Amino acid sequence: MILEIVKYGHPVLRKKGEPIEEITPEIKKLIANMFETMEENHGVGLAAQQVGVARQLTVIDVRAVTDRPSTLELDGQPADPAAIMPLVLINPECTAVGEPVSGGEGCLSFPEIFAEISRPGVVDVKALDARGKPISFRCGGLLARAVQHEKDHLNGVLFIDRMDKKTKLELQPELDALQAETKAALKKK
Repeated sequence: MILEIVKYGHPVLRKKGEPIEEITPEIKKLIANMFETMEENHGVGLAAQQVGVARQLTVIDVRAVTDRPSTLELDGQPADPAAIMPLVLINPECTAVGEPVSGGEGCLSFPEIFAEISRPGVVDVKALDARGKPISFRCGGLLARAVQHEKDHLNGVLFIDRMDKKTKLELQPELDALQAETKAALKKK
């Protein structure tokens, strides 16, 4: 089932997600619906907050992006990032390994808004998978960017919080309009 993606201005986007203690049928259904929603909207990642659920859950799939490569290491060995896609991260932890790298980012909760964001180029990730089993890997490129972007969502941090002041100032009219539109729609509900 395709879920509604909440837009900037919705309070759930600023909520820190609750940890997931158990993989219930509801969590499994949420995961499936999030993948369907992400694919329908041509995203590479989607956090639970973006569908109105403040939990520590994100889904990622970077396979469709061919012009922004990803790297993956499993047990210290290079691996094909497609080997772990589509990816479910429950209660993820990220540790920066690489130096900050600037790269373009967008967000399904901010339609048509894009900016250069600086993030570590390589990160170590620990999480639970869709079955509740521990997974860990090192990633770089687009996958590292997507993991960090989604992990931020799980903590109520948005990519606009990572923009430099000049960029955010330039985008402020669009951000204000989106926020006002979202708040007006919430009042009608």
